Amino acid sequence: MKILRIINRFNLGGPTYNAAHLTRYLSPKYETKLIGGAPLPEEEHSGFILDNLGLQYSELKEMKRGVNALSDVWAWREMSRIIKEYRPDIVHTHAAKAGALGRMAAWRNKVPIIVHTFHGHVFSQYFNSVKTGLIKKTERFLASKSDAIVAISESQKRELVHVHRICSENKVRVIPLGLDLLRFSVAREKRREIFRKKYLLEGNEFALGIIGRFAAVKNHNLFFDALKLLASTHPQKKFKAFVIGDGTTKREMIKYCAPLRVSEKPDADAQIIFTSWIKNMEEVLPGLDCVVLTSLNEGTPVSLIEAQAASVPVISTDVGGVQDCMIHNQTGILLHSFDEAELTDSILNLHDPALRFQMGQKGCEFVNSKFSWQRLVADMDQLYTELALRKMKATIR
Repeated sequence: MKILRIINRFNLGGPTYNAAHLTRYLSPKYETKLIGGAPLPEEEHSGFILDNLGLQYSELKEMKRGVNALSDVWAWREMSRIIKEYRPDIVHTHAAKAGALGRMAAWRNKVPIIVHTFHGHVFSQYFNSVKTGLIKKTERFLASKSDAIVAISESQKRELVHVHRICSENKVRVIPLGLDLLRFSVAREKRREIFRKKYLLEGNEFALGIIGRFAAVKNHNLFFDALKLLASTHPQKKFKAFVIGDGTTKREMIKYCAPLRVSEKPDADAQIIFTSWIKNMEEVLPGLDCVVLTSLNEGTPVSLIEAQAASVPVISTDVGGVQDCMIHNQTGILLHSFDEAELTDSILNLHDPALRFQMGQKGCEFVNSKFSWQRLVADMDQLYTELALRKMKATIR
């Protein structure tokens, strides 16, 4: 059975990991062709993930983030050409842009089975009400042409079905992300020692991180506001915060962090270090004492899953699928607001080493049981098999 798998772009994030593990580990009865758009200039290219798995992939230069009529038409034509040439039994798209262009090309070219995975959505916190309304109408049309919609969390399914009314409940299958998590529990103590030595952390100095691209929806300013409050109200609490990621607003962010001490390289006196992108997060996470997410909207954040896999407790805003990838007060702390005081209090709570250890152990157990690539592959194989049998029965009738 041939699968054409299409992702938005080859940047670090859930869609790449999902597509990579499905392409690499699905049963040999499937043959997969993987295509996607190029990352933005400020994003880290995820090709190294695919290369490490020995995968071949094709980049569609025409498929770009945002709406561009000319490039979108060219991308759609290129997808149509690939479909006619490859003749897939299944087209499976991942995320919004790939989902729109890919599903339209698949429908127009009469691909037998069309599947789309929502890794997040742009129905809130992205556009004005008029544009959001148009996007919802488009998604409803595309859902009507899809044989199955995959949600990566139960909460996302509820949003798609009951809040935004994109499709009926019986069309949605919940299949959480699947990741290679065992690498985060290997040589943790040694990796912690190396990381903390590199960044000049004192033995008891509290290290926290925030991971992700610099975009308004990621809401980094809440993180910085909490650090300012922490420094002003608890000056005796030494901390070093690592901002892991990049983007065009980096200079603005550094300026916003004043009057905290900021550096872009290891510095014993720095309170905030901007590291840019780091590929091997298994070398970083063991050196941190907690990982924070302050987003306004999320699908299933890989950063929280990987942190817990490294036995690091997490703190996150209660958005999107976050509730499905952590356990409040057991593997981390779920915030009830976007208030810096609440985030500051949560950071202070995790200054307790015993609590961090307890949450870290529970978090590692939790994510390894729920987000393994083995489970992802089994779930997707079952879905594809069901859809193929359904299509076969419909054809016989």
